[in-house]
Amino acid sequence: MKNPLPAGKSSTASPPIPALKYPWHTPPAQGAMHEVADGVFWIRMPLPFALDHINLWLLADGEGWTLVDCGICNKDTKSLWHSLLAKHDQRPLKRIIVTHFHPDHLGLAGWLQAETAAQLWMTRAEWQKGSRLYQDTGNKFSDLQVALFRRHGLQQARLAAAARGGNRYRTLISRPPTDFQPISDDEQITVGAHSWRVIVGAGHAPEHACLHCEDLGVLISGDQILPRITPNISLSASEPDANPLKLYLDSLQRFTGLPERTLVLPSHGAPFYGLQLRLHQIREHHHERLEALFDACREPHTAAEMMSVMFKRELDDHQVMFAMGESLSHLAFLKHQNRLTSKAGDRGIVHYWQGL
Repeated sequence: MKNPLPAGKSSTASPPIPALKYPWHTPPAQGAMHEVADGVFWIRMPLPFALDHINLWLLADGEGWTLVDCGICNKDTKSLWHSLLAKHDQRPLKRIIVTHFHPDHLGLAGWLQAETAAQLWMTRAEWQKGSRLYQDTGNKFSDLQVALFRRHGLQQARLAAAARGGNRYRTLISRPPTDFQPISDDEQITVGAHSWRVIVGAGHAPEHACLHCEDLGVLISGDQILPRITPNISLSASEPDANPLKLYLDSLQRFTGLPERTLVLPSHGAPFYGLQLRLHQIREHHHERLEALFDACREPHTAAEMMSVMFKRELDDHQVMFAMGESLSHLAFLKHQNRLTSKAGDRGIVHYWQGL
């Protein structure tokens, strides 16, 4: 619930909230490079999803390059990388920094390492998560997720579609490198003439690494801070009692001290100015969703039923998996606040309602 207006103030008295500012309205062509700051180049690669692209960042690093994120493992992205590597073969790829384990970020790390001998750098928890998921040839994790969604009321047809998909993660990444250089929160990484500070976020992924360069005034935000959408915050079947939304919202505090003039380079969407405004918008977005869920739970409901409160559009089978995770993470947040309680009924289906 939003705070009431101060006494004597009308809803038209407050100045309008300024919009985010986008320096470039047109992204580079797929596989092309566009310089956005001194020695910082924007590359856009395709994705075979509704979210149809990922932004990668190539940093001048002395006689070579450091790459931030890799793109998904498929024929199209490999072809674009072959062209890029051939075009810039005088400057080798020395290092790959991966923000987190998701396949559009880690996907081609192993393949690029084999092609270039570049060293992988990422946080330990992200490398471990990606490696474990890749090694899950028996679909153990996806089976656990299906069982979690069944307990929370997802329809059998949706569950069957998820089960048929199996471990999709393994199909979207190359074999991860078996060795890597671990990075950690507040670590300084020297890339060419500049120093980049690691800022670790949580919630969307276990130890999502963002990179801030103070002298360039640039933040590579990965998926942690996006300009037009918010990252998926899902409850994982491997941690059913966790509170990932609280982890995410708390970790946004790590960015509140950065200057408003910071150029934010996100993984999806366009680079933008207006970091502090965007942090406020993200918090408000989740606050509104939480209040809508709380209000809907005057009567007992399942997490599956709550998807329609959070998402006002038709969802395909792929999108439902993310929507269920989001519904569960928001309900878990309210439960940890002791605003909702939950209990499994006779068929083992969990319902949530207001109160203790």
